[in-house]
Amino acid sequence: MAGGRALAKAKTGTTRIGVGGWTYEPWRGTFYPKGHPQKQELHYASRQLTSIEVNGTFYGAQKPESFAKWHDDAPEDFVFSLKAPRYATNRKVLAEAGASIERFLTGGLTELKQKLGPINWQFATTKIFDPVDFEAFLKLLPAEVDGHALRHVVEVRHQSFQVPEFIALARAYKVAIVLAADSQHPLIPDATAPFVYARLMGTQEGEALGYPDEALDQWVDRARIWASGSTPDDLAPISADRPAKGARDVYLYVISGNKVANPAAAMSLIGRMA
Repeated sequence: MAGGRALAKAKTGTTRIGVGGWTYEPWRGTFYPKGHPQKQELHYASRQLTSIEVNGTFYGAQKPESFAKWHDDAPEDFVFSLKAPRYATNRKVLAEAGASIERFLTGGLTELKQKLGPINWQFATTKIFDPVDFEAFLKLLPAEVDGHALRHVVEVRHQSFQVPEFIALARAYKVAIVLAADSQHPLIPDATAPFVYARLMGTQEGEALGYPDEALDQWVDRARIWASGSTPDDLAPISADRPAKGARDVYLYVISGNKVANPAAAMSLIGRMA
């Protein structure tokens, strides 16, 4: 496993593992070698990990040239997930988000080409589940743009979404639901799309790898089960309806928590999947 970034493969799906972003000062000298040029941090990170979730797209538009550079800096088998702009999701009426969604999707992200992964539409903690309005939002998410197939995932953070009706709605539109692990956000483990998207947010101080060995092994077991088309027995679903069988790709991102340890946790997960 050269450089610690061999793709974690399952029989029916591919598991990609990474962190949020690549620019973080405390990683310099811990994750990045001491004195490593900052302009080459993505080049380095993308060879230790198999995916990165980009947070900067949540706060502002990126230039097409930036997406193109990210594509060129990363290996051929690398994937970027993008957080969609807050302007599309932080609004009272989601049905009115069409212009913001279109502006983002046509703003150059296809310059990532085959390295474009899922798009994470993150909602505020105060956003309450309104079935009619939320379905109107899902209808605005296209299956492709400029010939590039899109994968959409929604990150809902209010307990009102922990109902079977929401699971059925996401499943009908083949949109994944973020599994928010080890956080104050509601845990929704139901698989609703041909891929699973989990954000692990509980790395701890005092743990060199962010998590204890048994916790890392547990996430590896879950990833393998998801990728095989099954559902982990230790995560109770919200809905009694079972998802369709079939190949699933899996995306695991170690986010928040004791952030300085997140790359070590991600690399350890990759090593355990090999």
